Amino acid sequence: MATQITFIGAGNMAGAIIGGLIDSGMAPTSITATSPSDAALEPVNERFGINTQTDNSTAVANADVVVLAVKPQIMRDVCENMRDSIQHQRPLIISIAAGLDATTIDTWLGGGLAVVRCMPNTPSLVGCGASGLYANAAVSEQQRQTATQLMEAVGLVEWVEEERLLDAVTAVSGSAPAYFFLMFEAMEAAGVKLGLPAATARRLAIQTALGAARMAQQSEHDPATLKKNVMSPGGTTERAIEHMENAQLRKTIQDAMDACAHRAQEMGKELAGK
Repeated sequence: MATQITFIGAGNMAGAIIGGLIDSGMAPTSITATSPSDAALEPVNERFGINTQTDNSTAVANADVVVLAVKPQIMRDVCENMRDSIQHQRPLIISIAAGLDATTIDTWLGGGLAVVRCMPNTPSLVGCGASGLYANAAVSEQQRQTATQLMEAVGLVEWVEEERLLDAVTAVSGSAPAYFFLMFEAMEAAGVKLGLPAATARRLAIQTALGAARMAQQSEHDPATLKKNVMSPGGTTERAIEHMENAQLRKTIQDAMDACAHRAQEMGKELAGK
C-alpha cells in the first residue's frame, strides 16, 4: 500500500474506505481528507484521527494516491483547481464518482496520469461492499495492487478490462442494493397480508437474504443448483417459484438492469459534456 493517501471529499463513502484502511492496519497519519469547510471535516477527524485539509492543492502535494470522492457534478472544478499540484506530484488517481470516464478525469487533471475508475456500492459503508475497477493504460501493476488493497478494505473487488463494462457493474452491484431493498419491502408487505407483524416479517426476510447470500458465497454450487435444492417436487417452494417464473420475473430483472446500464451511459455523456 502507498505511504500517503489523500481523499478529495470526506463524505460517507470516503469515510467507509478510511475506516476500512485503518482497521486493516494503515496508520491514520498516512491519510488525509479534504473538504471546503473545517466543520465538514470534524467528524472524520474525531473518528479516525487522520489529517484534514481545506485546500486540495496542498493536500495532494505529497500524496502517492489521490481518491476523488466528490459529486460528479462538481468534479471538473475540483480537478482543474488542483491540476498543477497533481501534475507536479503525479499520483495514482482513483475516482469513485459515477459516470465520469477515465479519459475525462485525466483531461481535467492535465493528462498523462494513471487513473483507476471504481464503482463501489453502499454496503461498503458496513464493510461488505462490492466494487468494480477499471485501469487506464498508464496504471502499473503495482498501482493496480494498491487500488485493489484500498478497495478490499471495504469488501469484494473485481477488475474489468474494458471501461464500458463499468456500466454493467453499475447494474449488477452498484445500484443493486436497492433491488434487494425492494424485495424486502415486498416480502414484508406480503408477510403482513398473510398475518405476520411487520417487524417479524422484516426480520425474517432480511435474515433469510443474509443466509442465502452466505450459502451462495460459500457453496461450490451455482445459484440454479442451490435453488433446485430448496425445491421439493409439488412442494411450497416449487409453487412460489412457478408463480415468479410465470410472472416473468427474470425478464423484469433483465429489463431493469438494462435500463440501469443505459442510464449510466447517458449520465457519463451528460457529466462529461459530450
